[in-house]
Amino acid sequence: MRTRVQAALLLFVVIAVAAFAVPLLLFTASDRTQQLVLARSADLDRFAALMDQAAATGDTSAVAAEARRYTQLYGEPLVVTDTRRRPVVQTGGMRAVDPAVARLLDAALRNQTARPSRALRPWSRGHRMFAEPAGTGTRVSGAVVLRASVGTASEEITRRWAAVLAGAALVAVACTVLARAATGWVVSPLRRLDRAVGQLAAGLPPERTEQTGAAGPPELRQLAIGFNRMARTVTAALEQQRRLVADTSHQMRNPMAALRLRVDALHPHLAPSGERTYTGVTTELDRLETLLDDLLALATAEHRAGELAVTDGSDVRCDAAAVAAERHRLWEPVAERAGARLTLGTGPAASPVPVPAACTDRELAQVADILLDNAIKYAGEGAAISLHCTTAEGRADGGPAVLAVLTVTDDGPGLGPQELALATTRFWRAGRQRRNGTSGTGLGLAIAEQLLAGRGGHLELSTARPRGLRARAVVPAPGPPPGEPGAAGAGHRDGGGAAR
Repeated sequence: MRTRVQAALLLFVVIAVAAFAVPLLLFTASDRTQQLVLARSADLDRFAALMDQAAATGDTSAVAAEARRYTQLYGEPLVVTDTRRRPVVQTGGMRAVDPAVARLLDAALRNQTARPSRALRPWSRGHRMFAEPAGTGTRVSGAVVLRASVGTASEEITRRWAAVLAGAALVAVACTVLARAATGWVVSPLRRLDRAVGQLAAGLPPERTEQTGAAGPPELRQLAIGFNRMARTVTAALEQQRRLVADTSHQMRNPMAALRLRVDALHPHLAPSGERTYTGVTTELDRLETLLDDLLALATAEHRAGELAVTDGSDVRCDAAAVAAERHRLWEPVAERAGARLTLGTGPAASPVPVPAACTDRELAQVADILLDNAIKYAGEGAAISLHCTTAEGRADGGPAVLAVLTVTDDGPGLGPQELALATTRFWRAGRQRRNGTSGTGLGLAIAEQLLAGRGGHLELSTARPRGLRARAVVPAPGPPPGEPGAAGAGHRDGGGAAR
């Protein structure tokens, strides 16, 4: 914003200075040209009077002597003729038979004067021609032609223009300094206020803006007061909400643990008919503990996503291929116990090519755990599950970028189009999962989505072919390390194509 405001102010300064300087430059050149014309016109009047006197007396010696002295003194040639165009005096190498001089003499003998009409400029060179008839009234007794040099006048115009341009430059510099100071005075509080609004939108405690607002215009001070009042209320509400989730999760663990101990202590004293009730109670306790863990994980993921939304986390990186290989080793026995088969990439071994991702190992491992846990849990016995780690060309932050893509595909029952749209909704579970009694809280995909969003990534869910579900965790690849011209190496491409 500061750049745009400064550009607008500087454009106004340029227009204002130009509107003042250009007419002044033109006036200066026109004024000096007029001075030259007036001075040479006075000289012509004098020679015309001498020629008129010579025509009356028949003695041309005075006008001839005066013309030679003039040329010797000023270096400007003269031609004086009588009414029959016979030269009375010719100085400085200029002759009456020269075409340009002849045209002016003809016009002067027709009682017409000739003055240069074009204004001089600093780059003007050469000379200008003047002509005037000799005589009184309509009686013409001769003609005078003067060739005046414009060098001295052009030099003086150059000096005047330099002074005007120097003054305009000083005014422009002064206005630029004032514009920068005024822009900083107005925009700096807005920058701070914008940053505080971003922090508030991300769920973080915003910085206070009283001092910044006090340094700005009165309108900004009033805006800062209103924002601080709103920020205190919103921040307190958000903090209470986060604290409620965290405290609830923590405070309920002790009663939950005590309840489990008491239930386990009652187990030996239960009659065989109470075994089913005991199993149901312990199952619900397990589900409640899982729900508390997931709630705390979701609150942590949302808070972390908010922090990354207003801070620069672009310096982190990890090898997504190594994370995928490690998760495969950990989850493969779990899949076997569930009756499923888990493979990595297109075969049993991971690709040795590294896949850089702009996130931490822990964050990507947590996302992979959620996706693998869902696939093993809901794909069913006998399902084939594959874990791919690839790179793809896509878009991140509104521009083209290289992306790291971790894909988990299964050939289970999958989800329908309407279910895919709801899959990342908190506490949502498919109807058949609830009917089959499959354990789960409906928070796993929401947690994964928040973790990816914090790093500028996203979660894609789609139907696999011929059946099943495909979950793609997309994270931007980090930029090249300092000193390296290109990005890090890329892995093989996924059959799913570029990330959307």
